Amino acid sequence: MEHVPQEAGAAEARKAGAGRARRSVVGAGALVVVAALAYWLGSAGGRGEQAAPRPSPTPTPSATLTVPDVYKRVGPSVVVIQAGESLGTGVIAADDGTVLTAHHVVKGAKDVNLTFADGTKAKAALTSADPERDVATLKPAKLPEIVVPATLGGGVAVGAPVVAIGNPLGLTYSVSTGVVSGLDRSAEKGDLSGLIQFDASVNPGSSGGPLLDARGLLIGIVVSIADPGGDEAFAGIAFAVPIGAALGGDEGDGPPRAPDMTEGIA
Repeated sequence: MEHVPQEAGAAEARKAGAGRARRSVVGAGALVVVAALAYWLGSAGGRGEQAAPRPSPTPTPSATLTVPDVYKRVGPSVVVIQAGESLGTGVIAADDGTVLTAHHVVKGAKDVNLTFADGTKAKAALTSADPERDVATLKPAKLPEIVVPATLGGGVAVGAPVVAIGNPLGLTYSVSTGVVSGLDRSAEKGDLSGLIQFDASVNPGSSGGPLLDARGLLIGIVVSIADPGGDEAFAGIAFAVPIGAALGGDEGDGPPRAPDMTEGIA
């Protein structure tokens, strides 16, 4: 068998190593060039200008708000209504300042006076009424400098958190919280139907006020409380007309209705 002399093998090894070294140097040089090019491109074309910052990702809005945030968002939309001897609540529901309220708050009143959240006072005219659903709309003679309509919501689920804002017993801009207790309820001895039942505290003066979901969306208009004792005291059961029905939409179908023990609240 023929053997390669050690000296020749060593020389071949040195040549191979040199080749690998040259390739490594070339590879390293290529990386340096790429890095330099990237730096040049990132520094506004190598003109010494600072690179434009990249836009930060838009944060995803929270699915729910805290109760104070709901109040801050919707409070400017809430209106105090004085209609003769009746005190109630309304909510701005359109960009033109249209106020949505409960019909029984303004029923038969010759003068309807509004006080907006910023203190602006105005007379209002009744523009539409739906006694069967106990809702009405008002057109103010004067609007606040900044009109903040509530954002309309949609579907409601039993157990979902809700916030009510109103003027119970004359305590203006009161906030209460609770949950949706039931759907498609009836009240006023069956005269009102398709209502949202909830347990956020409301009292006389709350009627016409907004019922809001956890995102601050308007889901209903407060119209009634359960009053088994006949003393107009809150018994933990209240009702609101769903916003779709309040605006003339279909009430929809639902489960069997509960017995009536209810009375309207002004």
